[in-house]
Amino acid sequence: MHSDRIKILFFDVGGILLTNGWGNESRKLASEQFKLDYAEVNALHNFIFNVYEIGSITLDEYLDTVIFNHERDFTREDFKAFIFEQSVELPDMLAWLKQWKKDCGFRVISINNEGKELNDYRVKKFGLHDCFDAFISSCEVKMRKPDPGIWQLAMGIAQVSPKQCVYFDDRAMFVATAQKLGIRSFQHTGFETTKQILEQLKKENLN
Repeated sequence: MHSDRIKILFFDVGGILLTNGWGNESRKLASEQFKLDYAEVNALHNFIFNVYEIGSITLDEYLDTVIFNHERDFTREDFKAFIFEQSVELPDMLAWLKQWKKDCGFRVISINNEGKELNDYRVKKFGLHDCFDAFISSCEVKMRKPDPGIWQLAMGIAQVSPKQCVYFDDRAMFVATAQKLGIRSFQHTGFETTKQILEQLKKENLN
């Protein structure tokens, strides 16, 4: 009777709970602050960042290709510190979700694209264990969104069907990919809207 009842909420992290780990705006800011050629940095980043996000290279190896391919007048540690500083909690959502999760009746799992060093830092720095029961992170599972396999793996680990989960992401393309797999999915556009959806899901599940 309740085989299709929602059991799992899947969430992206960057753009919903935190700023993106190393997004375009951060790279522009880095180019200004460290006097880099943004066009060159961005081109090299686009070639290799996916390789970093699926855990095939380290952050240092990524930086060897994108930043420290020239002599620089700043240190590797200074640049890495700058990268980590770009991760900032977005207003409202994270603190609210940590409280809401305590009695929401759902398991909450992250499905996110992130390189290992950034992922580890963000989980620890922002206490993400308080709102996620598990992390399906690209760096650990060796594939990244929009590969449908990452959602299929998450459902396999959670032992749920598409109808038993709901997915939230700020990127329309990833929402569409999850929807094609039969997962009820929502594009996060702001705290209040997502909060209302979550409260409604909780109410539906109690009926």
